[in-house]
Amino acid sequence: MELEHHKQKVASLPRFFARLARYSLFALLLIVVSLLIGTTGYHYAAGLGWLDSFYMSSMILTGMGPVSEMTTERAKLFSSFYALYSGVAFLSITAVFFAPIIHRLLHVLHVETGREE
Repeated sequence: MELEHHKQKVASLPRFFARLARYSLFALLLIVVSLLIGTTGYHYAAGLGWLDSFYMSSMILTGMGPVSEMTTERAKLFSSFYALYSGVAFLSITAVFFAPIIHRLLHVLHVETGREE
């Protein structure tokens, strides 16, 4: 299902909600994969328990910051790279989730792009 062109009619509500559900599921998949990477990494690299690893990766992924001290070089390296990844992932996940909403809003408002087609 492709997004409608600016000269086409706005998608019906059922079609919009189906699109929103698809994008939301993809965003949720990205969150789950990111949490799995973080939880596994903190468990094996930092020696944290599974629950503490999940808690740490959740806090880093959402930008809240670390909750445990990283004591080994291996743990510090993983934590650093996961934090860098998380910053990009959080912004990307947010963009994926809001894309259909923003598209519909701009389509309803007939915002001009400045291009002649």
